Amino acid sequence: MVSIPGGMLTAQQLVKVSLVLVSLSTVCPLATSSTIEYYQPEQVHLSYGENVYEMVVTWTTYSDCDSVVEYGIGGFALKAQGETKKFTDGGSESRSMFIHRVKLSDLSPDAKYTYHCGSSLGWSGVFWFSTAPEDLSKWSPHLAIYGDMGNENAQSLARLQEEVQRNVYDAIIHVGDFAYDMDSDNARVGDEFMRQIQSVAAYLPYMTCPGNHEQTYNFSNYRARFSMPGDTEGLWYSFNMGPIHFIALTTEVYYNFNYGMKQLVKQFYWLEEDLKEATKLENRKQRPWIITYGHRPMYCSNDDYDDCRQHSTFVRKGIPFLKWFGLEDMFYKYGVDLSIWAHEHSYERLWPVYDYKVYNGSLNAPYQNPGATVHITTGSAGCSERTDPFIPIKPEWSAFRNSDYGYTKVKAWNETHLYLEQISDDKDGEVIDFIWIIKDKHEAFNSNQQFNGDKEFREVSLE
Repeated sequence: MVSIPGGMLTAQQLVKVSLVLVSLSTVCPLATSSTIEYYQPEQVHLSYGENVYEMVVTWTTYSDCDSVVEYGIGGFALKAQGETKKFTDGGSESRSMFIHRVKLSDLSPDAKYTYHCGSSLGWSGVFWFSTAPEDLSKWSPHLAIYGDMGNENAQSLARLQEEVQRNVYDAIIHVGDFAYDMDSDNARVGDEFMRQIQSVAAYLPYMTCPGNHEQTYNFSNYRARFSMPGDTEGLWYSFNMGPIHFIALTTEVYYNFNYGMKQLVKQFYWLEEDLKEATKLENRKQRPWIITYGHRPMYCSNDDYDDCRQHSTFVRKGIPFLKWFGLEDMFYKYGVDLSIWAHEHSYERLWPVYDYKVYNGSLNAPYQNPGATVHITTGSAGCSERTDPFIPIKPEWSAFRNSDYGYTKVKAWNETHLYLEQISDDKDGEVIDFIWIIKDKHEAFNSNQQFNGDKEFREVSLE
């Protein structure tokens, strides 16, 4: 007999206890193993693959296991397998996790798929997503766009969650600065942020570009956690949505030379080739709107010492002194319609501008056939650093400014009309600004239309 607190076990009872323990150790390795195994998927999010009928499902586990997605229209009739990569954070603990990626290809158009991901060792909950229509020429994609959202004070996230569940959007674009920061606390802050955005990112493509808060360890947390199209590990890429050709850029190559200038040069020449292809007559006829997004803006009027307050912004004019690889001239040359930025924790809409000169379409319709790229800065989704104020006197090239927490909505109605509005979360979802960009044709800009007028003109054109 064996003595235990409160009594004695007989030999027969001891055998039964032993059998139970053996059974538990078989079902639950945690009971006997000194190494904790964690196979449960978390941080699930979607992104587009090489086209809008290909979806990439990405998630994280803390133990190595298979990468499987079961999915289908009205059930899990289909199965796809992918890759698993071990990621080790560069912090003092060298924390490791396993990033899983599975491509769902040849999806049916205009369909609602349900899916879950994981392996035989553990499955996620059930999510869903909708695919693009069959006739992409008649698609009017609707997106939410913002930058600078952390896992503390992510004020806009609740409103975005509710809108995503109501199928308001076709995709979300996050223009840099995540979590604050993904590498903090040995990447635990990144884990928590990715868990938070699962409530939106598991239901529609969550497209991204890196900001200055992602630069630690050569952007390793960003590159590991997100799955963007192309072969540049998500630092720059392009994709198409109906009448829009989107181009994602990393502005950090102009400010962070810890890893050399190779990335800056590669991105610059890649961008020119991408724009050459996008502006071929047959391609621009099919996808007339060219929209770029990158973290640090070319222009801003915030009351701080950021680069966009300087006349020779690095992104705009190129690296200091040499003035090589600036982007504004290229945008002008190829007729980029809209550039979206973040970094400044505020919202600012510019008149169509090139080299600090205003090129409005006309006196009463500044955004109808504008003579230069329209710039929008939308970096107030919510983070612990709070929002940014502006200088007291608004520059002549700035049309509207606001420091409320919020985000931007973009909808390409057709090949001629693009609609943008700014949502204030501080004002319970109120639309505080909106414009229509209207273009009869999309082509390279020229300087025939130049309105660099006085205060009276700008007040009239706002009406």
